[in-house]
Amino acid sequence: MSETCANPLLLGWIKEWLDQARERNSKGVTVYKKAYESMKACPLVFQHPSEAQQLNGLGPKLCDRLTEKLKTYCEENGLPMPEHPNKPAATGKRLSGEGVPEEQPAKKPRKARPYVPALRSGPYALLLGLATLDENSSQSLTKAQLIERAQPYCDSSFTAPSDPGKFFTAWSSMKTLLQKDFVYDHGHPLKKYALTEEGWEVAKRVRKTLPESVQNTLDFGNQPDTTQNGQESNEDIEAKLNPQFNQRNDPEDTTITPIVLTPDSFTVQLVLDTREVRTSTDRDYISNELSKKGIKAQVRALELGDAMWVAKFHDPRFLAQHGEEGDEVMLDYIVERKRLDDLIGSIKDGRFHEQKFRLRRSGMKNVVYLIEEFSSVTYDPNNPVTMRYQEMVASAITSTQVVNGYFVKKTKNLDDTIRYLARMTFLLQKMYSQSSPLSLLPSRQLSSSQSYLNALTQLRAENPSVTYAVTFPTFAALASKSESLALRDVFLKMLMCTRGVTGDKALEIQRRWQTPQAFIQAFEVLDSKARESMVSDQLSSVVGRKKVMKALSKKIAEVWGEDG
Repeated sequence: MSETCANPLLLGWIKEWLDQARERNSKGVTVYKKAYESMKACPLVFQHPSEAQQLNGLGPKLCDRLTEKLKTYCEENGLPMPEHPNKPAATGKRLSGEGVPEEQPAKKPRKARPYVPALRSGPYALLLGLATLDENSSQSLTKAQLIERAQPYCDSSFTAPSDPGKFFTAWSSMKTLLQKDFVYDHGHPLKKYALTEEGWEVAKRVRKTLPESVQNTLDFGNQPDTTQNGQESNEDIEAKLNPQFNQRNDPEDTTITPIVLTPDSFTVQLVLDTREVRTSTDRDYISNELSKKGIKAQVRALELGDAMWVAKFHDPRFLAQHGEEGDEVMLDYIVERKRLDDLIGSIKDGRFHEQKFRLRRSGMKNVVYLIEEFSSVTYDPNNPVTMRYQEMVASAITSTQVVNGYFVKKTKNLDDTIRYLARMTFLLQKMYSQSSPLSLLPSRQLSSSQSYLNALTQLRAENPSVTYAVTFPTFAALASKSESLALRDVFLKMLMCTRGVTGDKALEIQRRWQTPQAFIQAFEVLDSKARESMVSDQLSSVVGRKKVMKALSKKIAEVWGEDG
């Protein structure tokens, strides 16, 4: 540790507290882990622990603890205690009019005011909402649960902007609390929130500002875990917010229990990505043309795809009753739109395979690959360049249909694309209003993207006619390019950075060498000649697009198998 860290003493003490928190299964694990990683990565040598406040995850309280540890260390080892960098001198000097130094009283250090949020503001309400948990437990709340508890103490809405022209709600205050390390979040795909030790101190100061009659109704930070005294336990509250809670906590059941959604509880809506525009100066053309056809499309930034459909509930609080966020559930249809020139470009730079890989990992059953302006290019059989592009596009389309099983739709122009989206919307509205069953997979029962995919595979095999879906926020988290990537996902992305390594080939490589370290170590034990053919030799038994030829194997070895 001391060889790689600029502040080994401070890092060691943080590691000690982190280990203690893990042993006690304390919620402080997240806080100490964040501080540990920041300190370990910092190249600066600190003369005093207070200087560490510039790092992410180290607040004043943690730095004070480090200071006390350093004082004890210095006393035990007969070392002088470093002075606080902001400690003022006894006196300061300045020159008088005659140029003679004159005494000037040193400025008194400004005492940092303890943080107290404004009355009935977003932070104020969020702190009170989180403080309804037991301080000595490891409990936490989802966004939906926290909003339900916090809203009575806030004058602004946590779900709707106060001004139609603005996008911010009271929930935006959560970012401030996270940055100040008063709150920490954890969990994927559904995040949960809880107070840090410093957050509890702030929450207690906030409580003191409340009338005594209100304080007595809060069960502040001390909700019991049983119902012996007539009050609801945290489990009771959890069960009310999420009817699947008891089943989820049954150690003998790891299964997913879907929530059946009735057709009369929602409407089908089309959602478009914000980047789907006609031109940079005519961004509303698509939504305006759809509106003329009787379809009001939602426009927002999408993590995956260019168009998709959601079931939007008539009652915006319907999902909150089941412990979920938002008021939309994904339907099993997604469109990836490509103009012909963009398709060719994505094939050349590798985006084509990466996008198809992400679509497959999304779990969407009905993927439409829409190729626009397909008839606008005339191929000259006497021109080798255009013929090469024609072969490239034909190969890509065949691969998309046969290998991936996606439906390829060719349109003449943007207006033809708009007509197709309108027809699909009307078709899905009819399907889900009449006979197509829809069931929701509770986010709380999904521990990772892999558990989501496993659940889909199992449930679809048992009931092929049912659409199994997750909420829109959960799908966005699962489909995100960067959020909470597992090592396996990162390794696959790293492999696909090498030109020619498609998603199928990357999966085959990862099956044999499960981590980047294992892959590199496999190269290290071979001589330079054997490295070049290692991948192709190991994958010699596979067939089709999963096979790695010797030329590509050599290219992979040049990236992963170089010495030093």
